Parts: sequence; structure tokens; C-alpha cells
Amino acid sequence: MERPYELLYQRNLERLYELMLIPLTREKFEQIIPLIATGPQYAFYWGKWQDLLNRLLISVVALVVILLLGSLVGEGAKALVLLIAVIGGLYWLWSPVYWASLRNATYRKYKYCGFWQARILEMYITEDLVREEETVNQRGELVVVENRERRINLVLGDDTGFEAEVQAPLERIHKAIKAGQMAQLLVLSNQPNLARIDKITDAYIPSHNLWIGSYPWLQRDVFREVSLELERKQRPRSSDRPRGRYNQRRR
Repeated sequence: MERPYELLYQRNLERLYELMLIPLTREKFEQIIPLIATGPQYAFYWGKWQDLLNRLLISVVALVVILLLGSLVGEGAKALVLLIAVIGGLYWLWSPVYWASLRNATYRKYKYCGFWQARILEMYITEDLVREEETVNQRGELVVVENRERRINLVLGDDTGFEAEVQAPLERIHKAIKAGQMAQLLVLSNQPNLARIDKITDAYIPSHNLWIGSYPWLQRDVFREVSLELERKQRPRSSDRPRGRYNQRRR
């Protein structure tokens, strides 16, 4: 028996090509947003030197506590204690995979997804609060230091009127991005007809091979392959396009 995913794909493929919102099979969805962290996702959670030092501190504390507790158990449990100690001591190395995989699971829980090809309607720069740190000044007073980061924001939209926003830390290469350029991403939903969009992923701009997003959700090689495959299947149509509406959710 065919699942709703495949039925929707077969019955509405032509109309959805016109709207540039194309449903993907569950198998393809799980390839693009994998269970285990990708390289970019690992790098995201690896963070900066301060993040690494924090993980090293956790690893050292965990190792000491495990070894202290291990000294209280019998000889029969020594091998198990040693194994747990190695795992705890290597927390600094494997934790980025763990946290990225947990984050991926929050998107993989959605039942349906679609490949959305949109246009950049607007772009603007913001300065957002990244984190707050408490420190002591020269007078011995406790002060809060705000770490802010400049970010690029893209408003994406299509002919149906649906709009969404993606954001990423600002880089020099982003100067090449202009309004009107094409952007591609996944939209997630729990409805078979994708009538309500619950989440979106980071966006790919093919003209500059750029990725824009606060987190690298996608398996990028697989996503690009899907993009090329859909481009080959697409055929030019008349300007009399069907229209549809999707619940708008601004981010």
C-alpha cells in the first residue's frame, strides 16, 4: 500500500512543480536530514576555543568522579568502570555528535517535507545577542558583558504569497547575495498536503553555492543532487499557473 507521501507526489506532481513546492519521499527526507551528525553539524557544535575548554573541563570532572566511584566497587566491575571512564573522558570529542544528532531528531519527527524553491524578496543586517557573560571589572564589580554578532537576514517568498526568513552570521562572501536570486530549502509539515508549514531548514543559493542558516540542517551533497534531479525533470509551462496558499509563518 502506498503511503500518503507517494500518493501526493504522483497525483499533484505537475501542479507542485509549477508552485515550486515539491514533496519528497520519507526515504529522501531521512537522507537529507540524517540521524547522525554531518561534518558541518559537528563543526557547529565543536564551537570556539571557549566551548572546547568547557567540554574539556566537563571531561576531566567526569573522569575524576567515575574513577573515585570506581575505587568503591569490587574487582568484578573494574572493566565496566574503565569503559565508563574512557567514555566520560572523551566527552569533549563525542559530545558534538550527540548534541547535533539530538537536534536533527527534532526535525526528523515531522512526517512530511517538501523541496521549496523561492526568491529572495528582501535582505537586511541585524546585530543579535549571542550570549551574556559575567565578569569582574578593575573595581571588583560584577558586570555583564553582552556578546553580539552581526547577522544577515533573508526574506524568502514565492508566487503563492508564502514567506519565510532565514538568518546566518554575516560574512564577506554574503555581499554577492541580491534580492531576486533563487534560494532552495526544505519545508517540514505534519500534513500530507503540506498545507501548514511548521519548520524550514537552512537555504541554499545555487548561483553562488552559498548556504544561509543558523544551523546546517541538511546533508548538503544529497540536497544538491535532489536539486539537480528536480531541475532536469522540470519543464517550462504556460504563464497560466494554478495558485495555492500556504499558512504564512514569519520567522
